[in-house]
Amino acid sequence: MANNIVDHPPGNSVAEGNHDGDFGVSMEDLKNIMELRSSEAVTMIQEKFGDVQSICRRLKTSPIEGLSGNPVDLEKRHATFGKNLIPPKKAKTFLQLVWEALQDVTLIILEVAAIISLGLSFYHPPGGDGESCGQAAGGVEDEGEAQAGWIEGAAILFSVIIVVLVTAFNDWSKEKQFRGLQSRIEQEQKFTVIRKGQVIQIPVAEIVVGDIAQIKYGDLLPADGILIQGNDLKIDESSLTGESDHVRKSLEKDPMLLSGTHVMEGSGRMVVSAVGLNSQTGIIFTLLGASEHDEEKKVKKSKKRKPGFRNSASWSHLFMVVSVLCTESTGITALCLFSTGLFMSAMTVIILILYFVINTFLVQNLSWVAECTPIYIQYFVKFFIIGVTVLVVAVPEGLPLAVTISLAYSVKKMMKDNNLVRHLDACETMGNATAICSDKTGTLTMNRMTVVQAYIGDTHYKTVPEPEAIKPETLEMLVNSISINSAYTTKILPPEKEGGLPRHVGNKTECALLGLVLGLKRDYQPIRDEIPEEMLYKVYTFNSSRKSMSTVLKNADGGFRMYSKGASEIVLRKCSHILDAQGQPRVFKMKDRDEMVRKVIEPMACDGLRTICVAYRDFPAEAGEPNWDNENDILDNLTCIVVVGIEDPVRPEVPEAIAKCQRAGIDVRMVTGDNINTARAIATKCGILQPGEEFLCLEGKEFNQQIRNDKGEVEQERLDKVWPKLRVLARSSPTDKHTLVKGIIDSTVGETRQVVAVTGDGTNDGPALKKADVGFAMGIAGTDVAKEASDIILTDDNFTSIVKAVMWGRNVYDSISKFLQFQLTVNVVAVIVAFTGACITQDSPLKAVQMLWVNLIMDTLASLALATEPPTESLLLRRPYGRDKPLISRTMMKNILGHAVFQLIIIFTLLFAGEVLFDIDSGRNAPLHSPPSEHYTIVFNVFVMMQLFNEINARKIHGERNVFEGIYRNPIFCSVVLGTFALQIIIVQFGGKPFSCTALTIDQWLWCIFIGIGELLWGQVSLFPVKSDCVGGGGRCGGKKGLLRAAVMFPSQPLPWQLLLHMKAVSNKV
Repeated sequence: MANNIVDHPPGNSVAEGNHDGDFGVSMEDLKNIMELRSSEAVTMIQEKFGDVQSICRRLKTSPIEGLSGNPVDLEKRHATFGKNLIPPKKAKTFLQLVWEALQDVTLIILEVAAIISLGLSFYHPPGGDGESCGQAAGGVEDEGEAQAGWIEGAAILFSVIIVVLVTAFNDWSKEKQFRGLQSRIEQEQKFTVIRKGQVIQIPVAEIVVGDIAQIKYGDLLPADGILIQGNDLKIDESSLTGESDHVRKSLEKDPMLLSGTHVMEGSGRMVVSAVGLNSQTGIIFTLLGASEHDEEKKVKKSKKRKPGFRNSASWSHLFMVVSVLCTESTGITALCLFSTGLFMSAMTVIILILYFVINTFLVQNLSWVAECTPIYIQYFVKFFIIGVTVLVVAVPEGLPLAVTISLAYSVKKMMKDNNLVRHLDACETMGNATAICSDKTGTLTMNRMTVVQAYIGDTHYKTVPEPEAIKPETLEMLVNSISINSAYTTKILPPEKEGGLPRHVGNKTECALLGLVLGLKRDYQPIRDEIPEEMLYKVYTFNSSRKSMSTVLKNADGGFRMYSKGASEIVLRKCSHILDAQGQPRVFKMKDRDEMVRKVIEPMACDGLRTICVAYRDFPAEAGEPNWDNENDILDNLTCIVVVGIEDPVRPEVPEAIAKCQRAGIDVRMVTGDNINTARAIATKCGILQPGEEFLCLEGKEFNQQIRNDKGEVEQERLDKVWPKLRVLARSSPTDKHTLVKGIIDSTVGETRQVVAVTGDGTNDGPALKKADVGFAMGIAGTDVAKEASDIILTDDNFTSIVKAVMWGRNVYDSISKFLQFQLTVNVVAVIVAFTGACITQDSPLKAVQMLWVNLIMDTLASLALATEPPTESLLLRRPYGRDKPLISRTMMKNILGHAVFQLIIIFTLLFAGEVLFDIDSGRNAPLHSPPSEHYTIVFNVFVMMQLFNEINARKIHGERNVFEGIYRNPIFCSVVLGTFALQIIIVQFGGKPFSCTALTIDQWLWCIFIGIGELLWGQVSLFPVKSDCVGGGGRCGGKKGLLRAAVMFPSQPLPWQLLLHMKAVSNKV
């Protein structure tokens, strides 16, 4: 018998409520069975239990009605057989994150230097303050100031603690966000089981051993199970076994179903036999050390390894990459900033030490005496601290934080816009998409299908006919065919609210046909009750190659009847007869078929209707049982019952969404399995096809003829002649979709290479979804396999959600670019000021603690302000970036260098002439432990004010003049700017010695703010035009997965390494 079923006793063993005794099978027994395959498993089941029915009895479940759902019973099953979840790795504690943050090399150097400085400040040898030590010990105005030398070291240590705590908190928040995202994805996963005789969907984690699970095409199996009943079931077990061939499952040959495998064809039911860590997937996870217990062991092992090996390798790799990247002509400043900072840091220390040694021991002609050693060492430590602070500000380590904040903010908001992001780098990539290959059904259309036309009994009805107009024999045949030859999980349920539309559950095309049955005043459910799924003899389930579904029943006389339905052109081609007006079969010749196509199918398709043919075939008993595996012979000589036209209206919001895409430089293509006339009509309604434009609409067959050579191989050159004008690909297979996507991505035609987004819902869409730069799976109609292969899940299956993803993607990219523009400006200015000031005045105008405060402004606060800008519709008014465009655009480079020059002129003017301009004492060449000066406080305050106002400039990166536009829509930005300003007032007015500041007067404050406002004016003056950074025709910045891939994929690498990975499109080169 071709259809596999298990006999079951009458009654529901569950309903009897016998749960008190132990289960008749242990967890070890079930695990041992699940480790076997094929005939070995069948033999073991027969020898140990008798049959699958016996296993069900021992597990106290009914193959038909499932478990009762009694909470006590479910809890008992959890206790005996385990829960269906694999414990996640234990999250790092806040203290662990603090410890990791302390591992940063620059912070360690600062800590050591600060501790040395702190220790030396308490050591005052006799005679050490005498003139024998030269100018190094002289010039201190106040004895108390000299005694307060410890404050600087303590302030640095305190600042390091603040930085570490902020870093640890940010890492903790990031991990919490990502775990929340993962939890949300897991909660979305549900599976169909039978409980109390009702088919329900429950979260995967709630499945227990003994559940009867319904499995169908496209499912990802959530637990191990044993097949009870199957229809043409084929499983992809490559995820566990590595074998690419699909495995046919049947009760007689191989009933074992494993978690983590995919249902590629067919349907059926299984009894769950192992869950969680006891399933085959769970066992593998345990062996890989993914469970919590093994993770702890792994941590202990890792502690025994040599410390620092990984970091040392990373740093050596870093310098190798720097040498490569610095040869690039575009974005050279950003790429070489870290290596330049490192060089300038070392040079600062060397120059300061040499100047001090030459001045003290050669110019002043002093000798090194023991009493002066602590003072000299304090100077060397001070020089070393200055060098480290140059390095601290040179490294824009806030970039990963900006990426994290922008991602967390965007992902959270995208969920509200019906985009569930699975792979974080997809956010940014989607922002630079140049092409979208979209499905039709459910994405562009409402996926609420209704039969509106029918050809039956030689008559073409423009509306659904009255049942009296159809011969009773034909009507009975039609109703039986539709009721039986469709998934029994497909149903039409009453509306949830009074006056609402009936609820369509399951396949929407089948729902339309069931709706036709109801419209003919018939009911499908009594027929299904009379012929339950177990009585179906053979089922040929729908797949992309068949484009049809057929169900075989065995008649009482020993013969068979097969009902079929599918795409009208394909099924009609296999029809040799058709039911006439009298309900009798008549011969259906090729010329009759051509005439029907011309007069019935094409007019329906031109109205945008999907055409489905319903047919049947009888196999007489005297001919014997056919060879069911010979599909070509079985699915032939059919008799056509009806051809229906199914309407699936275009979503009202889709035309406007497609128009937005076209304005944004994104080409939308429809890839569908429908008739070409239907596809063309829908594409015209959507706006994909515009009147008067020369675009191609091809069927899959013609498409392959144009792109393949005589050997049947795809040639990129041929494909390049087709895809630029192709807008509709009809009657396409998943292979055609994959070929098209791959061809567009690999193409070098045009100014830039394409970035392709693809939507898919079927199992066979997996390859295309994986190949695409961004794969969108349908959250409602999509199979588990499609969701697994996707980057983003559309929870509403709506095309407008894709447009929102484009907007958010561009916003993520722009937010990080804004942060970079701001931070690199601060980096350039701070490094040059610290280096030049130190070399000329023997002291950095910006002290170590001040540098750390500036670093905090640059990193945490600026990333919080600039990475949380909400998106606007204006993001869709520009074309995508070029694929190979550097992250630092020409406009950004101009802004960075322009503002850096302005700030350097101001800072150096104040540094060398500030005492004259403000009529104050000079702060240059101050001796060790001298009190803070007004001069250097003004320099520090002006520097911070310029950064604050430049942060407003950084909100725009495309040369816009109105930098205040939409500023009130971002309360986080306003709060950060005002909060930073308030903290700066506190630091300057009350910071004192720890911050090397002295209180300023109102006039001095007003001048500092006025100079800061000059940044805004300079920003307007410097807005001269540069060559456009946005490339016509599209592309993107940053390689295949761009900026975000590097930040997310390498979180444990040293921060400069992340910067260099992010800066230019080098992810494909490094």
